[in-house]
Amino acid sequence: MAKYKVIGLMSGTSADGIDAAVVEIWGKEPAFKIKLLDFESYPYSHEVRREIAQACSARTGRLDKICQLNFLLGELFASAALMLANKAGLEPGEVALIGSHGQTIHHLPTPSLLAGIETSSSLQLGEPSIIAQRTGITTIADFRPRDMAAGGCGAPLAPYFHYLAFRHRRRNRLVINLGGIANITYIPARASLDDLAAFDTGPGNCLIDELVREFTSGQEWYDDGGLMAMAGEVNESLLDRLMRDPFVRHNPPKSTGPEHFNLRRLRLWPPKGRNFEDLLATATAFTAHALAYNIRTFVLSKGPLDEVIIGGGGVHNKMLLTELKLLLAPVPTHTFEEFGFSSRAAEAQAFALLAYLTFMGKGGNLPRATGARERVVLGKIVPGQRTSRALLELVNSRRQPG
Repeated sequence: MAKYKVIGLMSGTSADGIDAAVVEIWGKEPAFKIKLLDFESYPYSHEVRREIAQACSARTGRLDKICQLNFLLGELFASAALMLANKAGLEPGEVALIGSHGQTIHHLPTPSLLAGIETSSSLQLGEPSIIAQRTGITTIADFRPRDMAAGGCGAPLAPYFHYLAFRHRRRNRLVINLGGIANITYIPARASLDDLAAFDTGPGNCLIDELVREFTSGQEWYDDGGLMAMAGEVNESLLDRLMRDPFVRHNPPKSTGPEHFNLRRLRLWPPKGRNFEDLLATATAFTAHALAYNIRTFVLSKGPLDEVIIGGGGVHNKMLLTELKLLLAPVPTHTFEEFGFSSRAAEAQAFALLAYLTFMGKGGNLPRATGARERVVLGKIVPGQRTSRALLELVNSRRQPG
């Protein structure tokens, strides 16, 4: 059976850099096979991270900078794809497609009125025309808007990959992704794609990262290992107030971002005399408690859980992982690595898969996850300058029966 090499590119809400994965995909829907061939993270420079942070803020965002940043990130994504292909020993002509999520700048999944018209919206930067031009590889990007056009939240989009990676004939599994925003995918035993439930639960690392940036004046960007939070104590009254946030308690499907979960909106900044480590410990506990509340309220009502599998950058935060294990006990918890998957590579793999689905004309969203009215083909296709041998093989495969 023919196998196709696809590069997936992802930059999350933590905006720490570009995760790039090259995978091999083969098989038929829904039981596609996907194998990770190589992976690398390419950190943003301090200047690029600052530009992204400023663009994401209503206080500091500027139209000219956002316009420039879109093209700059396209260059950086293209460079990441080429460096990864070289690292994996691949010529660009051996890569059929690139799937790029881009860098989310603003995500407004709840419809609101503008000029008398109700609309939802989302904006990801990292111009795909630049990626296709620099690499010569057909690039598929901008995955969220089509789902939103069909009435969905535009996220989460990783559940299809979670299904391929972790479905089981006898065990009910829950996958937790600890990115900037936390999201979960419930995969019942013997599940079909239509049986999955998935949604955002609230903050992942976003509040933790923002606190560290503020208190260190941008010298540090995250709590390495959760060590700073472990030096503090959880403020129980503050945690109780945070847990009353309406998004945490809202019924799924639901999606959110740092537009909702940020220090100023949640009245965590200025600190007003609060101890830094205590604030950090409380923000870390909030991520864990919001996850646990959503699991108890919206997942366990569907059936028992046999195990929880945790991935994303947050798996390296020891306090967060310990808190989660305590709150979810006696359900056993594992990391992606224990199942042979990379926590950091998973989302980049997911967007490689989505690019492949799009090119094959198949829907990549799951309506029960995003709230869309139907499955739709996601993203926009930018043809590469060169028609690679791999892409020609993929085109020919579309013409075969079945």
